[in-house]
Amino acid sequence: MKRQIKLGAFLPGGGQHIASWRHPDQPVDGAVNLKFHIELAQAAERGLFDAYFLADGLAISFGGGVEGGNARVAGFEPVTLFSALAPFTKHIGFIATSSTTYEEPYSVARKFASLDLISGGRAGWNVVTTATEAAARNFNLERQHPHATRYKRAAEHVEVVKKLWESFDDDAFIRDRASGVYFDINKVHRTNHRGEHFQVEGPLNVPRSPQGHPVIVQAGQSDDGRGLAAANAEVIFTAHQKLDTAQEFYRDIKARARSLGRDPSHVLIMPGVSPFVGRTEAEAREKYERLTSLIVEEDGLALISGLTGGELDLRGADLDGPLPPAPPTEGMKSRQELIRRIADENNFSIRQLYQWIASARGHFTIVGSAVQVADTLQEWFENEGADGFNILPPWLPTGLNDFVELVIPELQRRGLFRTAYEGKTLRENLGLPFPQNRWAAAYTEAAE
Repeated sequence: MKRQIKLGAFLPGGGQHIASWRHPDQPVDGAVNLKFHIELAQAAERGLFDAYFLADGLAISFGGGVEGGNARVAGFEPVTLFSALAPFTKHIGFIATSSTTYEEPYSVARKFASLDLISGGRAGWNVVTTATEAAARNFNLERQHPHATRYKRAAEHVEVVKKLWESFDDDAFIRDRASGVYFDINKVHRTNHRGEHFQVEGPLNVPRSPQGHPVIVQAGQSDDGRGLAAANAEVIFTAHQKLDTAQEFYRDIKARARSLGRDPSHVLIMPGVSPFVGRTEAEAREKYERLTSLIVEEDGLALISGLTGGELDLRGADLDGPLPPAPPTEGMKSRQELIRRIADENNFSIRQLYQWIASARGHFTIVGSAVQVADTLQEWFENEGADGFNILPPWLPTGLNDFVELVIPELQRRGLFRTAYEGKTLRENLGLPFPQNRWAAAYTEAAE
């Protein structure tokens, strides 16, 4: 089959842009409005998106560094929400975020395996290490763990979850009324993991789904993050402002995956893109300017502080002057570096910086017609910058509908995007292989 663009839809009910909740098209209670989330899921499925993606946090962030700004001060837990959305859709996948730092492998494996069964094989786990001091204080810690420690724990955490997902063979459940045999005990396996961070006996008490197990997604860009992604991720979300940095990341991850014995084509790289789409460039620009005009100054400053590590106090600073140095923290180091690079390369003032990152927090923002947006996506896709994109509509539902109604048809005309779903599971639609249970592989080797 011809290689085509894969698309995720990052659709927080409160919107992406920090001022989106102030836009008259965006429901002010979108973050906690189940009916609205159902409408978003169905709109994304109408556009043939591969997956509905949601980030998550484990502490309240007052406008700083999260999608939707203060509209995200409270909202749904993603796996719970997706379990509610699954019955209202048939094809679109659901990628939820869950933390390796503050959650135990057994609990993570269980809830994602459950979502995978409920959705008929359409679940994905976005692996994060959670980088805020506020989250640490909600989980019995005074300070967050150092960056390197979080990633060591994450690597072992993912290893344990994958083992737990292999507790049952695919044909373990016989359910034969006549014989009274419900399952084959020989096809149920204990995990028996003993490691530096975790001791887990298993087995998991949830069977495998039609896609084997949930798709593993990751978004780290630091060296530790790249290592974790190359070893485990099947989909990688990433943030880039320019094609050349996207290409460097793309080529590095593919090379790392290959060196670990993985097929690089089974590691899909999907940069984030926030599109302001119009029928003309002028119309798109008008949409951008209108949303930008709704930014509350203190929210813009909180956004910069949150994305630079949470320690930069900009109160009283000259907003038309340059961004001052930010104290180094143990937070998201790659994002801190990206925000600094955006400010320096564009010679942005503090005000210009928060206006530019207000919609996508460092992901690529495109303002243009459907043709211009499609041109950019095609350029990145055809030049080792991306296998697909995670689309971040600035406000909802209009930003999503604009993309579905204007950009999707343009991509389809170019033969770059599907006209129908290829399969029933998230793996099938992403073109990813069914994960063979390692116990089944052992049977085959023994038989040979």
